[in-house]
Amino acid sequence: MIRSVSLGEELTITTKNKIGLLADISILLANRGINIDSVFGREAGDMAELKLVTDANLTIMNDLKEKKYKSIKESEVLIVGLGNNPGELKVVAIGLKEAGIDIKCLYVTSSYTPGAISKMIIQTSDNEKAMAILSNYINTKEL
Repeated sequence: MIRSVSLGEELTITTKNKIGLLADISILLANRGINIDSVFGREAGDMAELKLVTDANLTIMNDLKEKKYKSIKESEVLIVGLGNNPGELKVVAIGLKEAGIDIKCLYVTSSYTPGAISKMIIQTSDNEKAMAILSNYINTKEL
């Protein structure tokens, strides 16, 4: 079941792919005491894309620019707390489908413990409407 829904900000860093990129960025954040709430990374040819939700995006944006990372974008996302049980994603997917909302990007953190809270980061065609729709399903099991 959906446990919580809130708006948040995600940083997308696009840069030349190299071994150690994630290490370099995670060291930078750790040295500043910045927590990574969620992370997504992928290789795209010779480029790399990292998506981060942190507790201090503005600080890390400035630090990354000082380290010569040029392509850094901040985007609004939804942060959805889900139970870690079968059918949890179904509630989100059907709710957004029925509202005509397109999912642009999503990734989920998970726990190995059944019933624990998972965190979904989702960017849609209309985040405010999606938040309103999904908020209706907080603590309900089905659509």
